[in-house]
Formats: sequence, structure tokens, C-alpha cells
Amino acid sequence: MVNIGVLALQGDFAEHIEMLASLGANAFAIRRDEELANVDGLIIPGGESTTIAKLAIEASIDTIFNTIQKMALSGMPVYGTCMGSIFLAKEIEGSQQGRLALMDIKVRRNAFGPQKFSSEQLVEIPEISNEPFPAVFIRAPIILTCKPNVKVMAKVPQGIVMARQDNLLVTSFHPEVTGNKAVHQYFVKMVQDAKKSSGSKSPIESVTFYPETAIPVTQIS
Repeated sequence: MVNIGVLALQGDFAEHIEMLASLGANAFAIRRDEELANVDGLIIPGGESTTIAKLAIEASIDTIFNTIQKMALSGMPVYGTCMGSIFLAKEIEGSQQGRLALMDIKVRRNAFGPQKFSSEQLVEIPEISNEPFPAVFIRAPIILTCKPNVKVMAKVPQGIVMARQDNLLVTSFHPEVTGNKAVHQYFVKMVQDAKKSSGSKSPIESVTFYPETAIPVTQIS
């Protein structure tokens, strides 16, 4: 069994935990740095990205994002949904807000408009299923550009809505609010595979999270 944490500072983390548990994972909420000790994978759920960026400098959780960075750079799978994809991105269009800056993507916030324009679209994700996925977009971002090392997994007319870079996975949509477990099953498999191969990974250099600039000391090449 794999241990998958869900960052529970805001957003619909409970729905992620419920879905992961239904797939046989040991899923639990993460609010403090020390709770990451036995985590094999992490989900960063939807919410408000600017709020998360502000939380990053509060004394009560001042090291959690640093630890997430280090663990992700060491190969721990991290999946960001909606706001989580913004927080993982190296570039945010028109913004320098704090973020983990781990994934070689550029995102646009609120690309689908305000919450009243929230919608569900059937999205083709061939790597996950032969059936279209019912993707729910709520004040969702869009991925504008990806570097060649990023695999585009799904698109809609507005742009890219799912991508993967090694151990990092992002979706613009919220799979946890649907009854479809395909995306979560894919992430659980990522975590299982990473856990099997974790013995071959080398130690990494230390990194520092700078919430104002989003530039860690060590970048992914």
C-alpha cells in the first residue's frame, strides 16, 4: 500500500482523500511539515493560488513548501489540480506570486472565466482511458506552453488541460468531484512505480522556497 498525502490548507482535499482511499491507497490530510515524513506521493488540490502563496510565509507552516520541493526533486510524485497546477508551474502569465516553480509549464489563471462559467467537458485522455473523461472546470487555469520534456496528455479548445513531467502531474480540472476514478488511478500507479524504484535515486542538493520570487536555489534542468 502507498501513502498519499493531500495538502489540506484549503480546497476540496476531503474529496481527494475519499477517492484515493477507494482505490486502496492510505490517504490522509497534510497540514504540517512533519506530516510529510512517510508520504510516498502528494496531491495539491484546488483552491486560491494567491492564498496558498501567502500561507507559505506564515510561521506555522514555514517549512512545508521547502520540504515538498525537496521531495519532488528527489522523485516523489506530486499531482496538482486546478490551483495545484498553478502552484507547480514555473511561469504564471502576468504574475510573480509565490509558487513551487517545479514544472516547465506556463499557465494562465482563470482562463475559463469566473466561477459562474464553471462547466463540465468530455476530455480525451488516451493514455488513461479509451472513454472520454468528464472534466469539471471551476475558475480553471489553462496551460499555455510546455517545454519539450513535458508530455501533453489532454487538450480542449481553450488549450492544454493535463500534462506530466516525470514525477509531476497537473490537471486544470477537478477529477475528485466526479465519480470517475481514472485520473486518480493513474496517479496512484505513478506513486506505486516511484516507490518501487526509489532505492536507485541519488540525494539532491538543498533548495529554498522564496515565496516572493518563486525562484528556488536549485532548478529542474
